[in-house]
Order: sequence, then structure tokens, then C-alpha cells
Amino acid sequence: MRMVDLIEKKRDGHELTKEEIRFVVDGYTKGDIPDYQVSAFAMAIFFQDMSTNERAELTMAMVESGDQIDLSAIEGIKVDKHSTGGVGDKTTIALAPLVAAVGVPVAKMSGRGLGHTGGTIDKLEAIPGFSVEIDTNQFTKLVNNNKLAVVGQTGNLTPADKKLYALRDVTATVNSIPLIASSIMSKKIASGADAIVLDVKTGSGAFMKELDQSKELAEAMVAIGKSLGRDTMAIISDMNQPLGRTIGNSLEVREAIDMLRGEGPEDLRELCLTLGSQMVYLAKKAPSIEKARTMLVDVIANGRALETLKVFIESQNGDASIVDSPEKLPTANYQIEVKAKESGSVSSIVADKMGTAAMLLGAGRATKDSTIDLAVGIVLNKKMGDPVELGDSLVTIHANQQDVQHVVEMISSAYSISKSTVEKPTLIYDEIY
Repeated sequence: MRMVDLIEKKRDGHELTKEEIRFVVDGYTKGDIPDYQVSAFAMAIFFQDMSTNERAELTMAMVESGDQIDLSAIEGIKVDKHSTGGVGDKTTIALAPLVAAVGVPVAKMSGRGLGHTGGTIDKLEAIPGFSVEIDTNQFTKLVNNNKLAVVGQTGNLTPADKKLYALRDVTATVNSIPLIASSIMSKKIASGADAIVLDVKTGSGAFMKELDQSKELAEAMVAIGKSLGRDTMAIISDMNQPLGRTIGNSLEVREAIDMLRGEGPEDLRELCLTLGSQMVYLAKKAPSIEKARTMLVDVIANGRALETLKVFIESQNGDASIVDSPEKLPTANYQIEVKAKESGSVSSIVADKMGTAAMLLGAGRATKDSTIDLAVGIVLNKKMGDPVELGDSLVTIHANQQDVQHVVEMISSAYSISKSTVEKPTLIYDEIY
């Protein structure tokens, strides 16, 4: 088999066999096939697409290029949740204990953030003492006992995907549905999940800006999951404005606590209930998605979800008293208001700009080596559709430096105010089964 022949075959729109895809992935992982040939191969896929079968074979080849996590010692059906990313997305912190509270095992491997704000691991580390450094035996024991544990991503998962992603980034082939879908799904499958729930974001703060593209990606990932024997569902949710009202690590932990207390913003609650219902249903803990939702609403109302969060934090050496006393979380030294310059209704908030503003405060990483300030961030006092009077506070900046004029200007430019009434945006556009 020769790489040049496979490039030509895909360039001309023909379907590759399992053996041919394995030849490419294995050869590239080992260093036997050079970057320039895989670049040409990725560009051929970009223009010619891949069949569902090819996408599944590419995904599995990347899974088998490295370690695979064995979760068989954990009792029950393990359901993983993945978000394609957004601004203020603290869903996992609220969703994991919510789902665990009805008996669904959540064995979660999460990463650190690069860009807008911290990843789930960074946010959890805003809790004093919280540790994600637990070994496999302890991880398994915690999930079996408490139905929940979260650890940092380990070593050598999907090395083929890491190499291919880095190459795509510099060859203008990132935005390819089969390559994106197989990249995401390879990591989920290698992580050992029995079933997978996907939150595909769409809008100005999302990787996929257009709804039709987001739907195509969601359908592609669900098809890959199902063809590889994993029950898979997806939703398409809005990211034309930040999720909830906070951006920044300790601020987002507070908001997740509020949500589990039955308070907090409606969009975060609704997203958690929608994703959680799918997770509970796929774990076979409920006969329907509707019944699953009722179970989740009940554990918020009776306090079991909040209690599960406390047990989760304490079991990973964190200070669980922050649940009842969130003022113990890291707090910034200064609060600065960004005020409205006119009256009307908020018509748009550029989510990307809000995320960048939070990063400039120190809530996210500009580079992999950047140090995150867990205390800083942004609280949105007005969101799309909200009425505004001249001088109202649009945003409260939580900062550890007084001079944040550049951040104030960026936030002001992210807001648009209309004289006419504005409808609140749709949160969930579609569900893919």
C-alpha cells in the first residue's frame, strides 16, 4: 500500500477501506508517513468528505492509536457528556452532581482551558483543596461509592488525533465535519464511556457559527457513536451570548452551586435539565426522557443534588463548606461597573469579545504556560432581551487590578442596545437522536 495512491483515491472522491484508513493513521502516528502527505490527505477529505463508515473507521483508528480507559470496574452504564465549548460554560460542575444524584455513574475526565476561560479542571480548582490528581483505583472507588469523580485527562489518549489536529491547524483543514467529528468522538470513546451526550454550540461564541453547520456536526457525531456501538444523543444549544451570568472560574462555581440550590439563571438550569435527561435515559435509569427530567427536578427540589455536590467536593479533598458559604471561594479585590450609554433593550452580546475580556483579566490562558487568576471574571447584569435604562450596570467586572479600562471598552463594544423590544433568544435549537 502506498500513501500517494490513497491520497489520489480520496482526492477523486472514492471511499477508503478500513485497512486503508488504518494504514494512514498507524503510519502517521509512528512517523512513517510525512506531514506533507497527511496534509494532502486532510485536504482531500476537506473537499471530498467521508462516508459514515469512513468516519467511524477513522475515529476507531485514532482511538486504537493510544491508551483506552477501562471503566468496566465501575458499576452501571457510564454516560459521558461533551460540549464543543463556549463562553461561561460551567455546565459540568452543576450537571455531574445533578445526574449522579439520581444514581447515574459519572466518571469524568476533563481538561484545562486554553483561551476564553478555564476548563472544568481549572474551575474545580477554585475550590480550596480540591484535587484532580487521584489514581485509577481511587477514581473507580469514588464513582462506585458516590456515583461521581472528576480527574484530569491522562497520558496517551488518541496520539494520532493530537498529531492530526496540530497539522490541520496549520493547513486550513480544521473546519471539516468528518475531521472534527472523528476528533471529538475518538477522545470520548477512548475515555471508556458506554454512552455519550453531546452539547453542540452554535453562534458567535461557538466554534460553529452557523446553525446548519452545527446540526451537520451533531448528526455526524451521533452517527459515529451509534456505528461504534455507543448510544449517542446530541442537542444544539445557543452560544450567541455567554451561558448563565458569569464568566470566570470561582464565579462560575458559585453559579453552579446556585443552580443546584434551585436558584441561578434559567438558561443554565434548562441546559442542565435537557442534557441531564438524556444522560439519565441513556443510563437506563428512566423509561423516558420526560420521566428523567422529572427525577432531576425532584433532586434539585429535595436538596439531594446539592448534597451530592458536597460529597463530591469532600471526597476529592476540597472544602465542601463553600457550598453553604461561597464567600470562601477566591474573591477579586475590585468590582468595576460597565454602564449602559443609552436606554432600550439588549439586542446582542458578542460572546467571543466577552470571553476575551475575561481572559485579559486573567480568567483564561493566552498561552499554555499562562497562569490563571481563579478569582477574576465578569458578571452579566443584563442579557439579550433585557430592558436597559441609561446608566444601568450592564456588567460587573471582578478584577485584581484597578486599571481595566481596556476591558471596559471591550465589554462596551460587545453590547448592542436597540430602541425596540427584543425577544430573548432560543436556547435549544434541536435535539438529535
